[in-house]
Amino acid sequence: MAVILIAEDELHIVRVLSLWLHRHGHRIVEARNGVEALQRLDEEPVELVISDVNMPGMDGLALVKAIREDRGLKVPVLMLSARCDQMQLSKQIRSYGIQLFPKPFVPSQIVEEIDRLLQAAAAS
Repeated sequence: MAVILIAEDELHIVRVLSLWLHRHGHRIVEARNGVEALQRLDEEPVELVISDVNMPGMDGLALVKAIREDRGLKVPVLMLSARCDQMQLSKQIRSYGIQLFPKPFVPSQIVEEIDRLLQAAAAS
């Protein structure tokens, strides 16, 4: 079981992800934007972060920068986005080693990628 932070402002996306991840034995911590996600990370260590790109306040790109550069955390991150510039966005986050999933997504594929990331993190 892993503790997974979901930073997403769309409640229906949080519900779908939470349902699938709970079914696979994970515990979920929720945040509605990047600022709230950083507060959650300060309160409790997590093993993986799922973040939307476009969120109010602090977006997902700023959140990743804060996680990696400001806090120096190596926690795996998955990003979700409905933006039409997926190729450009992928290039922006590639240096952070982050997988981008377009919205709408297939929940089973997200769970599969999470399992792969968690196994890789445990092996390192």
